[in-house]
Amino acid sequence: MCQGLYVMSEEPESGKSAMLLGMMELVSRTTRKAGFFKPLVDSRQEHDPIIDLIAGRYDVRLPYESLFGCTVETAREMITAERYEDLLALILGKYNALATLCDVILCTGTDFTGNTPLPLEFDFNADVANNLGCLVIAVAKGFGRSAEQVVEAAGAFSESLKKRRCDVLAFVVNRVDRDLVPLVKGRLPSALTPGTPFFVVPETDILGRPTVGEIARALNATLISGDSEGLEGTVADYKVAAMELPHFLDYLEEGSLIITPGDRSDIILGSLLADASGTYPHIAGIILTGHIMPAPQVKRLIEGLRKYSVPVLSVAADTFTTALQVSGVKSGITPENKRKIAAALGTLEASVNFAELGRRIAVTHSTRVTPLMFEYKLIGQARSDRRHIVLPEGTEERILRAAEILLLRDVVDITFLGNPDEVREKIRALGLSIAEPKVLDPSTSELREPFAAAYYELRKHKGITIEMARDTLADVSYFGTMLVHSGHADGMVSGAVHTTRHTIRPALEFIKTKPGCSIVSSVFFMCLEDHVAVFGDCAVNPDPSAEQLADIAISSAETASMFGIQPLVAMLSYSTGESGMGVEVDKVREATRIAKRLRPDLKIEGPIQYDAAVDMSVARSKMPGSEVAGHATVFVFPDLNTGNNTYKAVQRSANAVAIGPVMQGLKKPVNDLSRGATVTDIVNTVAITAIQAQRKEGTE
Repeated sequence: MCQGLYVMSEEPESGKSAMLLGMMELVSRTTRKAGFFKPLVDSRQEHDPIIDLIAGRYDVRLPYESLFGCTVETAREMITAERYEDLLALILGKYNALATLCDVILCTGTDFTGNTPLPLEFDFNADVANNLGCLVIAVAKGFGRSAEQVVEAAGAFSESLKKRRCDVLAFVVNRVDRDLVPLVKGRLPSALTPGTPFFVVPETDILGRPTVGEIARALNATLISGDSEGLEGTVADYKVAAMELPHFLDYLEEGSLIITPGDRSDIILGSLLADASGTYPHIAGIILTGHIMPAPQVKRLIEGLRKYSVPVLSVAADTFTTALQVSGVKSGITPENKRKIAAALGTLEASVNFAELGRRIAVTHSTRVTPLMFEYKLIGQARSDRRHIVLPEGTEERILRAAEILLLRDVVDITFLGNPDEVREKIRALGLSIAEPKVLDPSTSELREPFAAAYYELRKHKGITIEMARDTLADVSYFGTMLVHSGHADGMVSGAVHTTRHTIRPALEFIKTKPGCSIVSSVFFMCLEDHVAVFGDCAVNPDPSAEQLADIAISSAETASMFGIQPLVAMLSYSTGESGMGVEVDKVREATRIAKRLRPDLKIEGPIQYDAAVDMSVARSKMPGSEVAGHATVFVFPDLNTGNNTYKAVQRSANAVAIGPVMQGLKKPVNDLSRGATVTDIVNTVAITAIQAQRKEGTE
């Protein structure tokens, strides 16, 4: 039976959208079939923005028309015709149709923006929640209120829910002034129905402020300079430039949006230079009014400052009208703004006990691990026991953007390597929310000398001198690996701009393999349409021996188990069972025998062909009675040529997401990135590295 959850508020600006993200994170981790539903949508919009946000981010692969009850216009007509009960029946019918496809449906109430035809909007939401049989997550507004006002409003909301006989799962007071959170927590129980779980979430500046992109869309502005990344920057306030430049500069504040006529060359260039100088606050952007474009000479100068990516916009309205329009733009959470999404989730996850909510919802768990569940479990698992990860490529944009997401979501602690001034300038230029980043410069760090001495002791038998050791430890890969080796960090992730050899070689030199493992190898997590498979080794060992292949199989099974995948290991070859002969298949046969002897508790089958490993009909023919054939989750390839080509073929032909390579067999985790890694790839790899560090400490 499908479980319904209804997130509702009693007034606008409660931060309900952020709570929807948090709840969808929860249900996506615990069920394979999660749906989303909104009772009313505005037909004047091609697509509802909150449906697009949730469906896009959480891969809700259902027709758009199935995700809402009806349009506002249809509701208006039915209410005018005194057909309110028919309206509820229409919404219920659409919901029930969706429920046949889902295990859990998260619903959102109306937004109290004045766009609905409902004189009693709260009553409508309560009626819908009750008629759909949903548990209610109530979201009360704390923004702009004293502690007494917050508690009073929450109490009134709770009483209204009680009168409407809503089944309340939890009560959330959102956007509370951080200084008032303890006071509100202490007083809130007396205002709520006894036994109601409640959570108090503080206000987060980045969520309460509109982005440059939101303002640009609201004003139908044209971007004439800067890149799309700059549009994600938040606007703290706006400044209308009416005075001369020297006086105007005194009024600049961090995150200011400058509004000025397009012919004020002094203000335009002065604002851009002030931002680039580092001696004035960072500005969010510039809006040029009156549809006046800067003079060609000025445009040429702006082009020269393009690397600072401050967005410059043009609008047709005059300065006064533009300022009024800007002041009326409200902040929201959109699919393209990853920073706001990360900030919202980070704030909620720190304040709301989603584990408790999950237990109360009592969703039936699927045993199958889907790609979406796998990726979101990574973040939750990494956050559960926070680790310290070193990122040697401290000035690489993708690394910094991934780090911002990880830090906003409170997943790991991070140390960047590089010149501190250069790293901090890059962070500032990108407009990222990374406060007081920890940066170490290997060439000047006080750790370089003790690290060099340690490296010398470890490698002097190879002819390394102390001078050579000092030079070697100036390299970011060696320095970062030594941070892990010495316990200053728990793991390292690199490779966005460095080769695999550069990333992994230091670990092979002095971290070395864990006891009982003869070889360092790798796996890819292959996120297919409805499950996750483990492929190894596809990145490190060209032609492993039978003994090494057995170690790779055991390590791959342990890695799968570490990440919630039941290891059913297929030792792949060009023949199945006893049907084939030859040096290569004999190697796989011997590796299977060794692996079974070393780990009799594991389910391992080989040699076996790929089709027999994944297809039950083939398995019944080629290897009847096998526990692995037809059900394999871990695939061990006989050599690098086979493994690397196969994972790339599956990745491209099946449109799979390949997460990795994830290194295994080392005493401490060091992981390599593809030089084409996306920000999401980096986030996932850092989370994986943190989880590996958690497990390694537990086994020491």
